[in-house]
Amino acid sequence: MLNRRTIIGATAALLAAPALAQPVAGGRTVRLIVPFPPGGAVDILARLIAERLGPVLGQAVVVDNRGGAGGLLGADAVAKGDRDGTVLGVISVTTLCAVQYMTARMPFDPARDLAPVSQITDGALLCVVNAETARRNGWTDFRKLIEWSRANPEQVKMGSSGPGTNSHLNIEAVNSFARARILHVPYRGGGPAINDLLSGTIDMMFDVMPALMPHVESGKFLAFAVSSKARLGILPEVPGMGDFADLGLGDHNLVNWNAIMTAGGTPAPVVARLHQAIQAVAADAAFRDRLRPLGYGTVTSSTPAALTELVERERPQWRRLVEISGARLD
Repeated sequence: MLNRRTIIGATAALLAAPALAQPVAGGRTVRLIVPFPPGGAVDILARLIAERLGPVLGQAVVVDNRGGAGGLLGADAVAKGDRDGTVLGVISVTTLCAVQYMTARMPFDPARDLAPVSQITDGALLCVVNAETARRNGWTDFRKLIEWSRANPEQVKMGSSGPGTNSHLNIEAVNSFARARILHVPYRGGGPAINDLLSGTIDMMFDVMPALMPHVESGKFLAFAVSSKARLGILPEVPGMGDFADLGLGDHNLVNWNAIMTAGGTPAPVVARLHQAIQAVAADAAFRDRLRPLGYGTVTSSTPAALTELVERERPQWRRLVEISGARLD
């Protein structure tokens, strides 16, 4: 079973570190592929992993940014990498569970061409609104926003970082379950959408936290909800979807998680060693503390097989979200 909340203690990790410091592939440099450009939350996550994974394995670990196609180019590089443990990737739940339902031209088969190592994070999307727009329209909270959108179809404009992203799938699910009428406005990345939200060109976003929180703290954005059913420990005052059962959202639970994957066909003993090393990285209290401001919780898989079980368990949910959204990448 996947242990979603229990992390190995830091003391145990320190004791295990000398035994784990056995290089894979004769000590060749390990590439940790990030399927997005430098500077984003996933890139920061990868760099935090790399700086700790190197000492645990006893070899160099470098971050390799391969952005493009919503994460598919980087994931494809992992899938086609050497099968000796020297090519790893930080791969999102969207790539593992959803993208295959949005296109008939997948460059690889996630189940066959990617070998699971361990989940590493989970988190949720944050719903923010332009504070001035909210005051003007009387949106004091998420419930008022939904009610206003019902009365004013497609007048609430939500920006996303592109079609088929978590934020796109999430808002269409909210529209469907809550009978809301929020208009999805796709952008080529989160940066331009945030700029338009600051200017008031669009009204709201559901997106990852790191780029949004500075504007919440400045008062320019108001934080209304998170996409997970439960509230987050780092933002306990912000409601989760479970707080809106009366709106039809009580069972909605979009959790955005990332996993460490390697090339399919990598020998099981090598995968097992990588899994042990990731467990040791995740046990570092300083690592967990660095992830919290990014909106990430630190969560690992008890075994690589448990990660496979998680993907299989969640795939139907993500397929349903894709069908609700109508998202296509062809």
